[in-house]
Amino acid sequence: MRYWAYFAAKLAAAGVALYGLLLVLDRLVPPGASYSVPPGEKDYHKLLAPLDDVGLVLVTCAGLMVWCALATAAIFFIVHDQRCRCRVCLRRLRMPLVTGSWGQMLQLGRPQVESICPYGHGTLRAEELQITGLANPEWTAQSGDMWEDLYASSRPDDRK
Repeated sequence: MRYWAYFAAKLAAAGVALYGLLLVLDRLVPPGASYSVPPGEKDYHKLLAPLDDVGLVLVTCAGLMVWCALATAAIFFIVHDQRCRCRVCLRRLRMPLVTGSWGQMLQLGRPQVESICPYGHGTLRAEELQITGLANPEWTAQSGDMWEDLYASSRPDDRK
C-alpha cells in the first residue's frame, strides 16, 4: 500500500508543478482581441485580423509544446523510478545482474536483469529488452532473514 501511495504522491507533486507552470505560461501570454464580425456587416478584412498576431500565436504554441514535452517526460521518469524501487522500503534497487545471453538464448533463456533491495526485502527480475511491452517485471519477496539464506551453504552438514 505504501508503494502505491508513494507513486500517487509523486504524480500529484508533478501535477501541481506542471499546473503551476501552465498558469505561468497563461500569465505571460496577453489575451487576444475578439475578432468576431457582427451579423449583417460586410467587413471581411476583420476575419484576417488574427494573422496580425502570428508571432504571439507561434510563441504560445511553442510554449505549450514544451510544456507537453515536460509533462510527458515527468510521467515517464516517475513511472521508471517507481519500477526500480523496493516494494517494501521504497529504496532504489541496487546491484543489477544480467543473466542469460542472446548468443545462448536456447540454453540459458532470454537475458534478464535482476536487481536486489539493499536491505534484503526482495529481488526484481525484468527483461533486458522489452520490445512488445507485455513482459511485466517479476518481484520476488524474500521469505525472512536474508542472512539465513546466505549462511545456509557454509554450515557444516549435521548428518553423521
